[in-house]
Parts: sequence; structure tokens; C-alpha cells
Amino acid sequence: MSDVIYREAVRADLPAVIALLADDVLGKARDFTEVDEAYERAFTAIDADPRNQLIVAEQAGELVGCLQITYIPGLGRHGSERSLIESVRVRSDRRGQGLGRQLMTWAVDQARERGCALVQLTTDKSREDAHRFYLGLGFVASHEGMKLAL
Repeated sequence: MSDVIYREAVRADLPAVIALLADDVLGKARDFTEVDEAYERAFTAIDADPRNQLIVAEQAGELVGCLQITYIPGLGRHGSERSLIESVRVRSDRRGQGLGRQLMTWAVDQARERGCALVQLTTDKSREDAHRFYLGLGFVASHEGMKLAL
């Protein structure tokens, strides 16, 4: 997998990224497969924000994975910044080959190089395979996450 390139997404990547998000048990119910105005707005906002990165994993010219990293400043942990990782996806035909582990390791390394004190993420309670995956990477289920849908 050493021929995988990690880079910030560009507008031309948007169709492939939203396809990755929708190619998922939960994503099928909440994401679309067509680029629309809402996706365009969101991409523009992420791209313009220096604390946000939409990262794609590319291999042989094809997008095979993605994730979003948000760097959050805070007063806790002695004023340390933390890294929030979301929307982690690996293309369905590439799952189980170590690409997700490599992608997450890359993202954690970016946070470490930036000086973040913590990397955090949330994962839906129904995603038992994802829980095992993140625990295997050294993440600890130390908090109970809560959300309020608006």
C-alpha cells in the first residue's frame, strides 16, 4: 500500500467523496450520490477553513478513501489543540486490505506533527466492526458521546 497518496481534496474529487460517504450502511440513509448545492456549499466552507481538511486517499489515480480532520483550539489540556476525525471511509472493494489503518495512522501522525494533545472521533453505536478497528489503533472508548439532531 505504499503507493497510496494522501492529499487535500479538490472540487473535482467531490463526486467520488460523496459516493464513498453514501456507500455505507448508515450513509445510504443520510447521504446522496449526486453533487448538489448543499454538498457544494459544504465543500467550499471546508476548503476555505484553515482548521478543516478533507483528505482523500488516492491509488493509481482512483480515490479509495477519505476522511475529514478538524483542528479544535481549546483551553482544556493546558490550551492544547485537539484533532477531530470524521467521515472515515474506504471504498467497499478495498476494505479489509489495511488501507483504513494506513489512512488513520497518517491522520494521527498529522495531528502529532501539528502538536495536538488529543485525537478524538465518534462512531455510531451500531458500527461494531468500526469499534474494533479503532480500538485496534489504540483509541479508547473513554467518553459517552451525545448528539442532538436539528
